[in-house]
Amino acid sequence: MSTRKTIGGAMGAIIVLIVAQILAQLVASLFVLVKIPEGICNIIAGIIYVGLAFVLSELFSKRLLKIKIENLGMPKFSIKAKWIIVGVLLPVIVKAVYLFFFSGKYVSSGMNSNQIFSTLSAGIAFTGIAAGFVEEMVFRGVILNLLKEKWNIKVAVLIPSVLFGLVHIIGMDFSIISSLLVLIAGTMVGIMFSMVAIESGSVWNSGIVHSLWNILIIGGGLSISEKADEYSVMTYVLDSKDFVFTGGEFGIESSIIALLGYVIVTLAAICMIKKKSKSVISIKKQTLNEKLTSTFSLFCSTLGTGGGS
Repeated sequence: MSTRKTIGGAMGAIIVLIVAQILAQLVASLFVLVKIPEGICNIIAGIIYVGLAFVLSELFSKRLLKIKIENLGMPKFSIKAKWIIVGVLLPVIVKAVYLFFFSGKYVSSGMNSNQIFSTLSAGIAFTGIAAGFVEEMVFRGVILNLLKEKWNIKVAVLIPSVLFGLVHIIGMDFSIISSLLVLIAGTMVGIMFSMVAIESGSVWNSGIVHSLWNILIIGGGLSISEKADEYSVMTYVLDSKDFVFTGGEFGIESSIIALLGYVIVTLAAICMIKKKSKSVISIKKQTLNEKLTSTFSLFCSTLGTGGGS
């Protein structure tokens, strides 16, 4: 694969993400105009976003890249139970650390029932499930596999991860320190998602981990921050103003606590990959030994038959 095709494919995948997101939001806006509740529109937007992104990715890979989508980390939809468990435990433990070990106070946003439904539906359907899976299709699906085909797995993991971190900075009015925190955390979480995708053989597993993180950390239910979040039903406002623990302007996703969680999951995934690799090598050796033994036995048998005649 040429460098031009690789870079063009990566850029095309990001364009697919942007186009799918814009179209989904436009369609949802039309439903709002006909007086459909905003919460329902958020769910519709999420469904359209993930569905459209997949269809466009499939067309893009088949028509332009001439690559089967299965070879871009998107085989038949299947999710391993262990990654669902990890997807739940990671954000729950990170939040629990703050709630149990960091002083603060709970502040309600004062939302009414309709506002709560709208906030949670957007957090779960769009920001959570749809954004989580679409970003994995693009970064750990198309981009990672194109780079792996052109260069190697190290480049394939690192470049999309750094891009993933940069995407969360672009357009944001962050300080230099906050931008650095986001870049480091974004890159590390990108590496984590990459390891999950590589271990499982598909973006559907990294997608569920990504989606559950989004839902439980930034889904609009309970946020944890230096100041009250008007876009969450409830905020646990931290007394600490130390950016290492609060994550600066981006929030706890770029904190040392979250970063430690990313590293632990990454190391666990790497161990699984190595164990699986050793298992495959062992099976191959066993198969080879069996073939050699069979061949040797056949050879000896042939010699015996020849000697007898």
